[in-house]
Amino acid sequence: MKRFITFDGIEGCGKTTQIRLAEVWLREHGVPVLATAEPGGTPLGRKIREILLNRGSWAIGAEAELLLFAAARAQHVREAILPALEKGEWVLCDRFADATLAYQGFGRGLDAGFIRILNAFSGQGLEPERTLLFDLPVEVGLARAKKRASGLMPEVAEDRFEQEERAFHGRIREGYLTFAAAEPERFRIIDGAGSVETVQREVCRCLEVLPQIPLRKGERA
Repeated sequence: MKRFITFDGIEGCGKTTQIRLAEVWLREHGVPVLATAEPGGTPLGRKIREILLNRGSWAIGAEAELLLFAAARAQHVREAILPALEKGEWVLCDRFADATLAYQGFGRGLDAGFIRILNAFSGQGLEPERTLLFDLPVEVGLARAKKRASGLMPEVAEDRFEQEERAFHGRIREGYLTFAAAEPERFRIIDGAGSVETVQREVCRCLEVLPQIPLRKGERA
């Protein structure tokens, strides 16, 4: 049975680490799975990601930023996500439409109604069955992101969003929590401030309640 599950949250929330661990855990349980990310997931998406997230000498306006994310998603859904779902695979996606509404809507202040229309168009109406929202204080997330970026080469450190003012990230967190409150049946809020192991156990609990994960001997739901 196919499943479309998204992992989301502010910068430094730990979602990328957790999606990799979840992929391994699902494969160990015999579940066919595609782990992917936005922007990215396709050759075109990865090129757009380089423009959007890496350092560069050019400015990117909020409107152009929004449309670049939409273009990456349109290709991602058509080329990667829908084919995987059609094959019966689970798809774990690192960010999706919620991120666009949080970052470009709440963060940049662009019109939320238009963003929703654009999200529906670029995503072909696809919506996640479950969204795991990794929540933690903005200061903690940014400190983690800064530490991560310090270990990367300057030309590949994806810090354009991380360099935004604290208020920008505060608005994004507010956006995510607003979405979760409006759709409690879809969202599961996970405390991202815990250890990797603690957060992973919570992720597994969220996935276990979905059908098609046979528990192995000695495991509990």
